[in-house]
Amino acid sequence: MTLRFLLTLALLPLPALAQTAGEAPPPAVAGGSAGISEPDAGAGGRLSGPDAGAVRAAPDLHFDESLSDYPTLARADYIFACLAANGQDRNTMRRCACSIDVIASILPYEAYEKAETILAMRLGAGERANLFRIPSTQAGVADLRRAQAEAEMTCF
Repeated sequence: MTLRFLLTLALLPLPALAQTAGEAPPPAVAGGSAGISEPDAGAGGRLSGPDAGAVRAAPDLHFDESLSDYPTLARADYIFACLAANGQDRNTMRRCACSIDVIASILPYEAYEKAETILAMRLGAGERANLFRIPSTQAGVADLRRAQAEAEMTCF
């Protein structure tokens, strides 16, 4: 393929690509937003007008606000570490995601972050690492361990 052809394809809108490839547009999502009519829907339920090729919005899913204080990066980091320890397949990923959700429902993020920092610092050697092995740091780590045990019983 030539560069000009590839650039032309890249600039085409998505519905035009589907039409040029001879493919039908994707089917409507079953059970979409209930009670919302689509004024631009033509015969056969297909959309017409400027939003004809747009992707439909996902149905409104319940979101538990109590779990929202954990940043996405912290959740992803936990899931990657969990996958590395337990195997890398879809079922394990689902269980690891469940695990961080259970931990988030038990521990506030500040306590989780503090305990994770203490555990990471304990891995070091020398006098600085020994500062994180003193008894006053045990309570936060113990809370994290209990939350992890609950998550393991619930999800694995």
